[in-house]
This record gives sequence, structure tokens and C-alpha cells, in this order.
Amino acid sequence: HRHPPGPSQQRERPVSALKQLACAVGTVGGVGVATLGWSLIEARWPVLRRIEVPVLAPGSAPIKLLHIADLHLTGATKARVAWVRALADIEPDLVINTGDNLSTLGGVSALGEALEPLLAFPGAFVLGDHDRHGTVFRSPTRYLRRDPRSNDDPVADLPVLPWEEVRDMQLAGGWKDLDNCRDTVEAAGQLIELVGVADAHADDDAFPEPVAAGESAAGGSSAAVVKIGVTHAPYQRVLDQMVTDGAQLILAGHTHGGQLCLPGYGALVSNCDLPPAQASGLSTWPASFKAIHKGTAPASEDGQAYLHVSAGLGTSPFTPVRTACRPEATLLTLTAR
Repeated sequence: HRHPPGPSQQRERPVSALKQLACAVGTVGGVGVATLGWSLIEARWPVLRRIEVPVLAPGSAPIKLLHIADLHLTGATKARVAWVRALADIEPDLVINTGDNLSTLGGVSALGEALEPLLAFPGAFVLGDHDRHGTVFRSPTRYLRRDPRSNDDPVADLPVLPWEEVRDMQLAGGWKDLDNCRDTVEAAGQLIELVGVADAHADDDAFPEPVAAGESAAGGSSAAVVKIGVTHAPYQRVLDQMVTDGAQLILAGHTHGGQLCLPGYGALVSNCDLPPAQASGLSTWPASFKAIHKGTAPASEDGQAYLHVSAGLGTSPFTPVRTACRPEATLLTLTAR
């Protein structure tokens, strides 16, 4: 028969268990610190993505469209400003800015510096909620709710930003204001029809009235090679209206691509009612698949539009982190169908 353990053996068990617990806690803590450190680095490591989209009328020459979004500039984002300025070197035919340029008042002058070389090219824009109101601290867990706006502070309590200056500096460069508007723009010698809405996240969207059949948004006979919808926040109601209106490509931002993503899985949230699987990259709307496409465009069908959601270039200054979701701008090369 085995003898019962002696006093020395009895003391060893709890000591061993405590050591194992300490090792486990240390491992988890180390992984957490490493993840936090990497997420701080990743948020400052932007990438220019390139995608081809077969969306132009047959026989059309390619158009290089640069999509920028969610710069969230402050007075301390000089590296981001320099990176955006350098995008002018790719010489896009058209620039579309889908809003949320600011986080604080100090970002106004930074935005002027960032956009200055890009304003040499044709462009268009919509504004986001952070172009009108400054960023304040809020619990990050709010983004896990179905509607993260449900417990927001009243808009009246948020710092007001000079959104008119944001609008006017882009208008001064010849860019088209698409907040609840239609317009046209010429890029690479070809006419593009545009339709946009103001920020749906703030419920400011009012879809513009349609134009008569055969007429362009600017009047006269329409010879546009493509119709592009532009929105800051890709709420489903806006996407549905744009598809019904005949847009073949829709551009949006706002989601930050989920910002904190799981490697190999993707976004957990989209900060709106868009499925998280479409929180960044190129897909189609209405969606007919779950995968996110960031290279060659998927095939679109009748009654669908291509949807490109940019993960954006910035973050809130209170949560300056990204995981498995690098900040980005995208060069969309539009080609003939």
C-alpha cells in the first residue's frame, strides 16, 4: 500500500500551482504588452493599396482614382500629413475624399498642408461627423454594441469644428462638394457622374432628387462613362439608394476597417449596420459573398454595385491603435467592363 504524503510533499503542491498560475499570468501579460506595442506601430504604418475595378463603359480608357478617408488629423500628425502629400507622386486622374479629416481644431492647418498637392488634380468630397465636431474620449466598448451611437453624448456638448473651412479649402481647389448633391467631374478626358450624401452616421443624409433620363447632373446630354456614389458612412439605406439610382461604384470610409481585427478573421465591428465582413476592401452591394476582396475585383451582377470601403488613415487620438488593419489609401484603377 502507498503511504499518505508527508508534510513536505503536501507543501509542494500549492507552491507548484502558484508557480503555474504566475507563469500563465506572465505569459498573458507579455502577449498583451506585445500586442499593444505592435498595434501602436501598425497604426503608424500606412499602405497604398491598388485595385482594378472593371466598371467603365466599354471602350473607355483607364482612370486612376485615389480614395482617401478618415485622416483624423490633429496638430501632432506630421508624419501622416507628409505621407498624404506624397500620394500626389502617383499622379491620380481623380481624388475622392470620404470625410472625417479632423479630430481636433489643430488638424485644420494640417489638413490644408496634406491636401495642398492633391488639389492640383480633379476631385470630390463629402464630410464626416468628425469634420463638424471634435473627438472626445468615449469607452471603446461602445463599438461592440449594435448601434454605437445609442449612448453618445449629445451633439450640443461636443466641441464644434470649423467644417466650413474644411469644405472651402477643397472647393478652392476645384473639388466638388457632394453632401446631398449630384455633380459631374472630368478625369482623364472622360466625364464621370457623381452622387453623394452628407454623413449618415449623424443622420444628415438626404438623397438628392434624380435627374431626368438622358440628362447629366450638371445639365445637358449625359455621356458619363460611370456613375460613382460617395458617402462617408456606408449605412445600408444609403447603399440601397445609390444602387437603385444606378451607381456602378460606391466609395465610403468611416469604419476604420474594424480597427482592431483578428488575424485570419477580419473585422469584428463596422461602426454602422454594414456587415463586418465588408468593413474594408472591395466587395459588391447587395453582397453576394462573405469574402473581402483587396486585389482583383469580384464579378458584379445586374442590380449590384461595386463597394469600396477604405480602412482610412487615422484613428481617434484617444485610441491610436490598429491590429491586423493597417491605415490605408487606395488607388482604384477603373477599367472598361
